[in-house]
Amino acid sequence: MNCNNYDFVIFGTKGDLSQRKLFPALYKLDNKKILDKKTKIIGVGRAKWKKNNFLKFVKKSLKKFLIEKINKNTWKIFKKRLIFCNLDVYNTKNFYKLKKKLKNNKIIINYFAIPSNSYEKICKGLYKFNLNLENSRIVLEKPIGDSLITSKKINKKIGKYFKESQIFRIDHYLGKDTIINLLYLRFTNSIFYNNWNNKSIDHVQITVAEKIGIEGRNKYFNKTGQTKDMVQNHILQILSIITMKEPKKIDSKNIRNEKIKILKKLNFIKKHEIHKKTSIGQYSYGEIDNIKLTSYNSEILGKKNSNTETFVAIKIEIKNKMWKGVPFYVRTGKRLPKKCSKIVIVFKNTTPKVFNKFSNSINNKLIIYLEPNESIYFKFLNKIPSLKKKCKLKSSKMYFKYSKNFEKKNIPDSYEKLLLSCILGDQSLFVHIDEVKYSWKWIDNIINIWKKVSKKIELYSSGTWGPNSSKKIIEKDGRKWI
Repeated sequence: MNCNNYDFVIFGTKGDLSQRKLFPALYKLDNKKILDKKTKIIGVGRAKWKKNNFLKFVKKSLKKFLIEKINKNTWKIFKKRLIFCNLDVYNTKNFYKLKKKLKNNKIIINYFAIPSNSYEKICKGLYKFNLNLENSRIVLEKPIGDSLITSKKINKKIGKYFKESQIFRIDHYLGKDTIINLLYLRFTNSIFYNNWNNKSIDHVQITVAEKIGIEGRNKYFNKTGQTKDMVQNHILQILSIITMKEPKKIDSKNIRNEKIKILKKLNFIKKHEIHKKTSIGQYSYGEIDNIKLTSYNSEILGKKNSNTETFVAIKIEIKNKMWKGVPFYVRTGKRLPKKCSKIVIVFKNTTPKVFNKFSNSINNKLIIYLEPNESIYFKFLNKIPSLKKKCKLKSSKMYFKYSKNFEKKNIPDSYEKLLLSCILGDQSLFVHIDEVKYSWKWIDNIINIWKKVSKKIELYSSGTWGPNSSKKIIEKDGRKWI
């Protein structure tokens, strides 16, 4: 693969993201012989580390978070790339230390694995020492800010130092092969392409469920909540890919344009609809896999009555010709029975009258599992073989599983794919500033109404599928969660 002359700089080297995702992804790219021979990986932090301290830290991270064992030959190559730079990002003058470790003729990929309120300080430091030129890129983790106002401020500050073409706003869901495949599944298969609209689709469900709780992210999560953490970025991104029209070209500009069109057409929920179309909950005591679990409030020290939601369900409608009348039911939460991210496309029952007596009003369903077991199901009606004159039908399924059709080692991790896209300068899997703008605008409307009407947080037991009100959102329409 022809991608050379670049270095990686990681701000927030000691953080969970770097340990859990970035170092393993870079190691895997190296193991697949993708990284250039001269590429350096520079970790930035305030720790007074020498090279050996950094090597031990990275190796410990790989041992902990890699599924496979560390390859000795790959580690010999990988460890030579690792350099540590002692730097406090709040002291702009100290960025000369980073300047010394970089060569200006190289592409510099700066990964901001830190909270968004520190972005401006890093950009200012890079600017001061001419490290923001055309050969520099910055990778930003979402969510950026916690509202439209704060997001605009952060993006405006970043825009003083870097052009939009240099900014890669990352959403790891967009690096999943199952998400990328949605475009090809929709637009290259005529059976779906010709039926992917309100004439054939009854409704769509999106579920992003987690078994875990907040896992030590107390301060961040209690301020953010599930709606901002998951719906604003991940779920609205999935929704826009499911519903966008075919792009004129398969490139970043055209794909983004179609996604933005969808985000602009999201129907704003009104005050009188808020209880019918939204549900928020917080996990309480319960049990998962025979393990007794505590409540969210018990985990948040000093916040006995936190009003932060760990579950949210919303009925979404899109006001365009293609999707008019099709509801999109989305739900996401923590401490649910199992880890599961899936999309369910439920088709309308258009059985000819003469066959009505056999169909039992069963709708065809396309179920796309994004994780953990990436797969695609298509549910259809099938006649049960029999010598009897009376015909009986059974719901059957066609099943495609990634791990059965492709070797596991050949299925890249989302961060591998996204980091490689950064190297290649391809922004098609990243989020444009206008996508951030319109998604925050839509989310802010809901949150502001919740505050105005004093929307109550419903408790749900850990190990269940959320509060009862989430069921009512879909059941009042004569449907149910799948």
